[in-house]
Amino acid sequence: MLNFLSALIGLITLILMIPAVFPLLGALNWILVPMALFGAFIGLMSSRKGGQNFCLIVAGFGALRLFLGGGIL
Repeated sequence: MLNFLSALIGLITLILMIPAVFPLLGALNWILVPMALFGAFIGLMSSRKGGQNFCLIVAGFGALRLFLGGGIL
């Protein structure tokens, strides 16, 4: 159940990251990356690691977008 919850948090975060790809909306990732990391933490408590890994990948995309935008754009 925790693995499913973690994957669901990751999916919602990924959907919310779509607008954050556009210029001047990248600061939205400051909210979404911790949300994905919270999903990874929930997945850490599960015996299966699929949801945790998915959340870590989503957080990595958001962090990369923040890095490329200089943390603001």
